[in-house]
Amino acid sequence: MTHSRPFAGASPAFLQIRYCDAFRRTTNKVSIPTDQNPIDVINYAIHSGAAPKISDAFTINGQPGDLFSCSTKASRTEIFPVKPGESNLLRFINAALNTEHFVSIAGHIMIVVAAHTSYTKPFSTSLLILAPGQTTDIILIANQPISSYHIAARAYASAESVAFDDTTATAILDYDCGCLPDPSRRTLPSILPAFNDTAATVIFSAALKSLAPVKLPGPNCGGPNDTTRFGASINNFSFPSTYSILQAHQFTVPGVFADDFPARPPVEFDYTGGNIGRELWQLEPATKVYKLKYGSVVELVLQGTAIYAAENHPIHLHGHNFYVLGKGFGNFDPVRDPAKFNLVDPTVRNTVGVPVKGWSAIRFVANNPKVWLLHCNLDVHIT
Repeated sequence: MTHSRPFAGASPAFLQIRYCDAFRRTTNKVSIPTDQNPIDVINYAIHSGAAPKISDAFTINGQPGDLFSCSTKASRTEIFPVKPGESNLLRFINAALNTEHFVSIAGHIMIVVAAHTSYTKPFSTSLLILAPGQTTDIILIANQPISSYHIAARAYASAESVAFDDTTATAILDYDCGCLPDPSRRTLPSILPAFNDTAATVIFSAALKSLAPVKLPGPNCGGPNDTTRFGASINNFSFPSTYSILQAHQFTVPGVFADDFPARPPVEFDYTGGNIGRELWQLEPATKVYKLKYGSVVELVLQGTAIYAAENHPIHLHGHNFYVLGKGFGNFDPVRDPAKFNLVDPTVRNTVGVPVKGWSAIRFVANNPKVWLLHCNLDVHIT
């Protein structure tokens, strides 16, 4: 689904770019779109313990594009008509299961104006990077010679030695002239980077900033040094008065979860090093929560690791938007790295990419009471 945004002085054309892991079979060298239900593929992977089967194609609005033999007909390739000189507001949505994507439009510069429906400082780019679940709004001005141009998308695959779908999905930006050239005469955007071009993702992420300076949530303690609060105690114990034991008992169902999720990794090590012992690969199945006080300001450092295969992880927080304070490579340094935080105009998102062998820092206010999931938006990592 796409939602329009007021855009004075232009005729908006809304684009939903949708990548579905479509599983196709080839018979007698003819690609036949006999799609397998992606949910069945995921369920089989869960049952077998293996990674999900790699898809054979990505799609834009349900169509893989004219690079596939099954898409020789115009109906198999999505076409977006524009008028010469017209400004168009387009929304890109990555609805893929397990793949981050680079997106570009041949011969055109895109002006990014929003991310996750939150306005950003406009900036020009020839390349977008979208993780699963992320959205980006752009303005595209149809100011090129009258013709048709490829819209192309392909995977950003940051994990080393891990197989992935290396196909390219295409659509067509048509200058409403009925002059669609032969597919062999169209060229893909030259700006599409290599599949593992992490530097390109860093440049794009760094350009995302809020439209104006923001008032970041900060410490809300009124005691000494603005970091503590006054309280009374007996033998150094202070009984909380905001929540009774009876009330806690009434709303807690025993045996369903534990509330001892650690605030820090139980074992600290060189998270992004090149020789991580196998004993650190093991996990403990458990359902644990971390309790947050209503109205508290939460600053969270999301640290990637090099366990098994280091890769970029799009981390999504349900129920909240957050400010992206900063990103970096290597292990987060709590002394030096906070000095690099953007505390003036950080972008607002609900999904942030944690760089391959790196970290991201976010901040939000816990003002939406409920149980909310924090997870990687790659479907294979959710399961």
